[in-house]
Amino acid sequence: MNRLHIQNLSKTYPNGVRALDNISLTITNGMFGLLGPNGAGKSSLMRTIASLQEPTSGTITFNDKDIVNNPQEIRNHLGYLPQEFGVYPKISAIRLLDHIAILKGILNSKERKEQIEALLQQTNLYQHRKKAVHTFSGGMRQRFGVAQALLGNPQLIIVDEPTAGLDPEERNRFLNLLSEIGENVIVILSTHIVEDVRDLCANMAIMGEGKIIKQGNPIKLTKALTGNVWTKTIAKEELQFYKEQFNVISTRLVSGKTQIQVFAEIIPENGFETMQPDLESVYFSTLFNNQHINS
Repeated sequence: MNRLHIQNLSKTYPNGVRALDNISLTITNGMFGLLGPNGAGKSSLMRTIASLQEPTSGTITFNDKDIVNNPQEIRNHLGYLPQEFGVYPKISAIRLLDHIAILKGILNSKERKEQIEALLQQTNLYQHRKKAVHTFSGGMRQRFGVAQALLGNPQLIIVDEPTAGLDPEERNRFLNLLSEIGENVIVILSTHIVEDVRDLCANMAIMGEGKIIKQGNPIKLTKALTGNVWTKTIAKEELQFYKEQFNVISTRLVSGKTQIQVFAEIIPENGFETMQPDLESVYFSTLFNNQHINS
């Protein structure tokens, strides 16, 4: 069983921005969802775990080894798919994977060939192996990103906003691939898309303004909100009034009308109906409460 332990981690950039604020997390094998809006600090946390930047303070250990002072300890076991994978050279997928495998220290050519072919099969790219990666669709590029991340049999895999921009079919294919991988290793899925975490992760944390503001099992967190989420359909022009009167955690358009979700322990007023909360309700209510505590 792999174990990533983060204790009191903070990161302040030279311009004074505090991207991470006293974060503590323990993550073991399986899919772990890190959910938060853009600017919450998710990418800063991923980059720090991946040893691409040093924290200002705090500790990170992987399988009881200090990876802040000894970053090679994590690099030997890490597969990383960043948000922006960069510019692809005009060479085939199989040649590029071969090049990356050598950089990762897989020097035995037979072992390298076997691993690359197996990964191309696993990511459903084998039939496209001789095509240049820069010609791939968005979904194919993401799957190629997973293939390169899996080279060397990593024990910790980080994927940062992996489904942004994918069509529904590619998203499902990609998420199925991640769930297969996540059975025997740690996979950290960093995203602002609630459905990705709901569909895949047994444990999760919500980040906001550089802090962990809630963590736990998605099903338990959702059950804890039962009886506290209410909904009502209103005219669009009434929205500002309701925002001033109640804890409106989210709004959506339904057939041209505005449907609001309100967080309250008792019925806010006549016309509201109680609703079965979902992970979106947990996410939006957590961010709403955090904003009000800090405002």
